[in-house]
Amino acid sequence: MTSMRERQYAYAQRALTALGDELTKRDVPAALVVAQDGRPGLDVTDSRWRVRRVFVHPEFCWFYWGDQSDERVTCLRRGAAVERIAQAARDGWHEGEQGELRIDLRRIADAYRT
Repeated sequence: MTSMRERQYAYAQRALTALGDELTKRDVPAALVVAQDGRPGLDVTDSRWRVRRVFVHPEFCWFYWGDQSDERVTCLRRGAAVERIAQAARDGWHEGEQGELRIDLRRIADAYRT
């Protein structure tokens, strides 16, 4: 039997692979990678040849490439997600370092249990 983490990893990898295939069809360079912390990611190059890494947030079903509200989109509507990310790459990523979106639902749940 597989653990929840293994299933989330497999889901993220499948979602990012499909996203990368669709972005490549739209002439947006994308490559599947594994981040230093072991998460699957998708390196997407914008119109100015800058790379942002797109991740999957499995708890919220988001693709995200930063910590701003306009830097995430639902995984549940892949066509819309592809269009949103492709447009963001064509427009060029936001200036500065890529923010990290980390929400640990276990810590939030534990706070309500005590």
